[in-house]
Amino acid sequence: MKKILLIEDNPDVRENTSEILVLAGYDVKTAPNGKVGVELAQKEKPDLIVCDIMMPELDGYGVLHILNKKEDTASIPFIFLTAKTEKIDIRKGMNLGADDYLTKPFDDTDLLNAIEARLRKSAMQRALYESNAEGLDQFMKDARQVLNMKDLGKDKKTKSFKKKSEIFAEGDTPLNVYYVKSGNVKIFKGHPDGKELITALVNANDFFGFEPILEGTLYQESAIAMQDTELTVIPKPDFLALLQSPDVSASFISLLCKKVADKEKQLVNLAYNSVRQRTADALLTALQLKDSKENIQISRDDLAKMVGTAAESVIRVLSDFKDEGLIEIEGGKIKIKSQSKLEKVVRWNVAR
Repeated sequence: MKKILLIEDNPDVRENTSEILVLAGYDVKTAPNGKVGVELAQKEKPDLIVCDIMMPELDGYGVLHILNKKEDTASIPFIFLTAKTEKIDIRKGMNLGADDYLTKPFDDTDLLNAIEARLRKSAMQRALYESNAEGLDQFMKDARQVLNMKDLGKDKKTKSFKKKSEIFAEGDTPLNVYYVKSGNVKIFKGHPDGKELITALVNANDFFGFEPILEGTLYQESAIAMQDTELTVIPKPDFLALLQSPDVSASFISLLCKKVADKEKQLVNLAYNSVRQRTADALLTALQLKDSKENIQISRDDLAKMVGTAAESVIRVLSDFKDEGLIEIEGGKIKIKSQSKLEKVVRWNVAR
């Protein structure tokens, strides 16, 4: 049962509003003035606060200001309930951090709708969505309710791509964001001399293709399925709606940020690490492509494109790793024997 704190100095309004909330199934705590309200908020830790503005001892603005200064109450949704309707008063409350503003006299339905909406938004901001297809579906469902957008995600589709099929090419206009349900995708950058640099291997539960939408540019890279792959396709308008809403953007960004961090790490490695270190790092990244026998399914050319060097250089390093007992190579397939030693190579250039 959700707990609501009602701070209201008028006893009739306080009693009537409390009765409405109790009948709606809420656990209601009441305070006759702002000072008592602050004390109850700190003691009870309600899920939401409904507070009048004009009160003795401490007005609603003061209540909100004090609670926002305290870490354990700053995130509690806050709704002003008042007879003041001047724009300057509304703006003052919103600037202090109020979530909503209801004017007296108010309709019971308006009050309950406002409370339910704020509780949904608060729950979504606190939720930790799993990085899988079910987590994405749940996020989209919650976002649809919070944003009151019935059509959000209606054009989200699952598409299948055969091995080596192109998903998008460098120079294309970005119209969608992609989420990998199954399979693997390589993202690579072309060069006028025909060489390629693989900038990312994208596997299940990862997003890709969103950077140019954020930057307002064409695709600067190409994407190809490395094996039979299923992708969830999110249209650009839905992606932007999710990002631009303060009520859901934080949750959505947390689902996106992993790939951004991975790309930044790769760029640092390319700038400062040796070929040996980069090859070890590429093998660790390619672990996501291993089969049931722990063999990594990746060509030497693709591995070299991940490392950012010639295939011959990678082959020499792989031979060294084999001699050092870090990997096995049989029939062109690679099996990692010591992941911890490869990780040490990435850090120190030697498996010490």
